Amino acid sequence: MRVTVDVKGEDTHELELERTDGSPPTYASLLAEVGLSPHEVSVLVDGRPVPEDQPVESDHVTVLRLIKGG
Repeated sequence: MRVTVDVKGEDTHELELERTDGSPPTYASLLAEVGLSPHEVSVLVDGRPVPEDQPVESDHVTVLRLIKGG
């Protein structure tokens, strides 16, 4: 599954996600692919937040960083 990840104010990533152990990729695994933690961002699909453990069902997601720099 090909997914576009738009990290607002930063980068856009094109990812090719695959099933692992027969289960679909989750939004948490998508975040890991771009080097982000679910604890520091919110994932939005069509402007609505989605749980990190939900299977990825959209080909475009927006990521909003909640914590930045120190």
